[in-house]
Amino acid sequence: MTKSQLSFRLRQNAPQQTRRESREKSHKKAQKPQVTKVESTSPGLIFPAGDTAFKSLLSARFCAAIWSHISDCDETFNYWEPMHYLIFGKGLQTWEYSPEFGLRSYFYLMVHAAPAWIYQKLLQPNPLLMFYFIRCILGLICAISEVYFYKSVCREFGVHIGRICLAFQLFSAGMFISSTAFLPSSFAMYTTAAACAAWWQQKFALAIFFTALGSILGWPFASLLGLPIAYDMLVRRKLYLDFAAWSALCALVILVPMIIIDSMLFGKLIIAPLNIVKYNVLGGAGPSLYGKEPFSFYLFNGFVNFNFVWVFALLSPLAIMLHYFFVPTKNKCTFYLPYGLSLSPLYLWLAVFMLQEHKEERFLFPVYPLICLSGAITVDIVQKLYFRLLNLFQKMPHGTHYLDKTVFIMFISIIITSWLGISRVFSLYRNYHAPFDLMMELNRYPVDANIPERAQINVCFGKEWHRYPSSFFLPNNNWNIRFIKSEFDGMLPAPYAEGENATTTIHKYFNDLNKESPELYFDINKCHFILDSDLGQETTLEPNYANQKDRWKVVKSYKFLNAEKSHRFFRAFLIVFMSDKYITFGNFSLLQSTRLKIK
Repeated sequence: MTKSQLSFRLRQNAPQQTRRESREKSHKKAQKPQVTKVESTSPGLIFPAGDTAFKSLLSARFCAAIWSHISDCDETFNYWEPMHYLIFGKGLQTWEYSPEFGLRSYFYLMVHAAPAWIYQKLLQPNPLLMFYFIRCILGLICAISEVYFYKSVCREFGVHIGRICLAFQLFSAGMFISSTAFLPSSFAMYTTAAACAAWWQQKFALAIFFTALGSILGWPFASLLGLPIAYDMLVRRKLYLDFAAWSALCALVILVPMIIIDSMLFGKLIIAPLNIVKYNVLGGAGPSLYGKEPFSFYLFNGFVNFNFVWVFALLSPLAIMLHYFFVPTKNKCTFYLPYGLSLSPLYLWLAVFMLQEHKEERFLFPVYPLICLSGAITVDIVQKLYFRLLNLFQKMPHGTHYLDKTVFIMFISIIITSWLGISRVFSLYRNYHAPFDLMMELNRYPVDANIPERAQINVCFGKEWHRYPSSFFLPNNNWNIRFIKSEFDGMLPAPYAEGENATTTIHKYFNDLNKESPELYFDINKCHFILDSDLGQETTLEPNYANQKDRWKVVKSYKFLNAEKSHRFFRAFLIVFMSDKYITFGNFSLLQSTRLKIK
């Protein structure tokens, strides 16, 4: 046993009177109401130490950085593309970055771009390496926040719940997808995990800081997750002065630099968090234009990303009530907070977002660690309830711990959920990674085909415009991403204007109503390459370019899932020896023009 494991285990099994005296002494000034303590753990309980948990989480997040694809085009066009512009002076701009609207923050981008810019200046790597470098940094930040979360869960809820929660975090597809996504909702996930961890350890200054960081710098709607912390400080503990002082200080430290830098880059006063709230909540058109989904959307999406962990999480309120009434124990709450208050950020978030018409997978990212925790609590309570029933029919010897007879429930839960989580990850990679693979082929193509470095090359996307991974995959700045007309009739991104004041330029073709701007389409006859899919369907605007042998030749092709012709379950999870019978693949191809010569 390592020194850190021994120290942690001694703290978990410390005498109850000593822990009570220490807690009362620490919070005498705040007049904290007395709460009961966690149950003592089984003497032989084995759990990962903090360093072991960190290494495991970091390995999982680095795997996500390398193998996860971009599942939301908002990540590409609102974050990777403007970051590419900040570093290289070239990229695609969306209407959200137009000074007329100012919904997105350049300050947020600059925080992420800083290490990539240093990396580029020092070593001048291939842009593709910079893409994965940034992703690995995101994975590192995620792992740090998760291990902090894990250690606080062990302290607040007990090490048994902590180790189950850790297993759910490691192997869930949801954490795999969200952990390295360059999105404010993923950033809010990091800060929410850290804020809850600080809250459960009664480090209120840190809890306020992480909440403010996620809400102001990341995603303003994440402030909803800070309401339970505010309730605990203001209503239960009467820490009015502390709350006001730390909130004001965090706003000063985070919001003021953001306003200054954004206003300089936009050329006018811009408060991006306020603008996005106005557009999506205070009378703007946002909720009525994008992603309208039925109530069941999050139910199915939660299951494919967390499988039975999601079911356990949704059942946690019921499990907690059963625990309260049917488990004979003096402990009806966690070490510091009642169960309901500890998990209230998750319940509050689901209550608000599941009722919204505009639903997207990334909207649940901020509460993903809390889903894992709620699922772990349900498994733990099921073990206690099973032990209670067992004890009614077969009287257990005095001193028998519930884990001594129910550990198989934990193992079954972890094995099944982990297997389904890994199955989902492999399915995502096999089904949807083709655009990444083709862009990597394109990145190597100038060397393989002896294309002059200064040649101006146009790479075009049609119906698959939303699968473009970012300009970091292009060989150099002389390669240009273009969009050709397809059946899509909404607002597309456009190249940043040339010159030093590109971020202050207002373009007439940008609008906030998702209306098509025909002037953004490119002449297909000037395309040197096209990336296109063949899923067995053609229209006048979306022909199968691979079949036009007189105009295009196939450079490389990878299989790509045909979702409409595939079974819903078997396309979501990769079941060896079975999935191939129920799913159908098409092709995603890199095509080169046979008529347009590269000079």
